[in-house]
Amino acid sequence: MQQTNSMVKVVHVAVGVILRDSQVLLALRSSTQHQGGKWEFPGGKVEAGETVPQALSRELYEEIAITVTQSSAFMQLEYAYPEKTVLLDIYLVTGFDGQPHGREGQPLRWASSSELSTIEFPDANQPIVERIQEYLSQS
Repeated sequence: MQQTNSMVKVVHVAVGVILRDSQVLLALRSSTQHQGGKWEFPGGKVEAGETVPQALSRELYEEIAITVTQSSAFMQLEYAYPEKTVLLDIYLVTGFDGQPHGREGQPLRWASSSELSTIEFPDANQPIVERIQEYLSQS
């Protein structure tokens, strides 16, 4: 873990790496958001009193209309942007009910492991992309 300045806000985020047929679901960040206009793995902030799996289930239902039926911890990382630090709790989502669609109007897409290298992600997501490619190459 790297040292973080106590004045910098740390945002705890539950992230879903949603897999189907060796493809990963991505959502496009709104241009008005931090790191906007880049593709991301869906998820959102962990609220006070929530566990990461609870936050992940709530966020994925609110954002992309799916109900998580099977997930497991995949990795955790902390990334310091100049304006804030994000603590990402990343879960593999291997089972869900519903047809994913962007409830907030955001475009979604399924991407293969090889496509991930050509897609622009927020800086904090690069280690996730590498880990997914490693994981999919072994499955």
